[in-house]
Amino acid sequence: MSKYINYGKLIFDLLVSSWLIFLLTPVFFILTFLVLLKIGWPVFFVQVRQGKDGKPFKLIKFRSMTNETDEKGNLLPNEKRLTNFGKWLRSTSLDELPELLNVLIGNMSLVGPRPLLMEYIPLYNDFQKRRMEVKPGITGWTQVNGRNALTWEKKFEYDVWYVNHVSFLLDLKILFLTLKKVMQREGIAHEGDLAMPRFRGNKEGDIYNGLVDSDQNESQF
Repeated sequence: MSKYINYGKLIFDLLVSSWLIFLLTPVFFILTFLVLLKIGWPVFFVQVRQGKDGKPFKLIKFRSMTNETDEKGNLLPNEKRLTNFGKWLRSTSLDELPELLNVLIGNMSLVGPRPLLMEYIPLYNDFQKRRMEVKPGITGWTQVNGRNALTWEKKFEYDVWYVNHVSFLLDLKILFLTLKKVMQREGIAHEGDLAMPRFRGNKEGDIYNGLVDSDQNESQF
C-alpha cells in the first residue's frame, strides 16, 4: 500500500491527468469563453485549501458565481450571485475540471478526500485529522457514497476509511462510480441548500451550523 501511495498513485495521477488535459483542451477553451461571457472576469475561482499533512495549496476551479455587491460593497447572498449557467456548471461538475491542473502540479490526486478550508484544521479531532494523511482528490470515497447529501460526521468517516484502504483497484472503482454519479447528477446540494453547511467543530449541536457566505463551497467533485 505504501509503495502505491508513494509511487504508483503519483505515476497514475500524472499519466491520467496529462492525458485528460490534452483530450479536454477544446472543452477548457469553450468553458473559459462561456464563463467570461456569462459570469465575467476572472474565469477561475482560486482558494487556499488543505493539502497532504495540512499543507496549503491553491485550488483552481471555474467560477460559478458573479461578484455582485450591494450598495455597501458587500457581496450579495450566494443565491443571488449564482447564475443559471453557474448552476449548470455545478450540476455537471464541469466547474471542477481545472483541478486536473492541481493533479498535474502534484498538490492533488485524482482520488482522495476533498480539500477543505484551512480554517477547519484546528477543529478536527485526532480521527478527523487522518484524512490529511494522503493527498486530497478531485473525487473520493465520500463523493461516491453521498457527496454533499452527507453530514460532516459521515464525510469524515468515509474519508478516513479511504485512508485505511487506499489501493489501485479502489481508486479505479471510485473513478468509475464518480463518472456514474456525475452523469446522474446526484448529491450536488445538501438537503436542498445552495451550499454545504460550514464545519464548526465537534461540540454537540454545533457541528452543522452556519452556511458558507461566499463562493467557497462549490460542487464536490
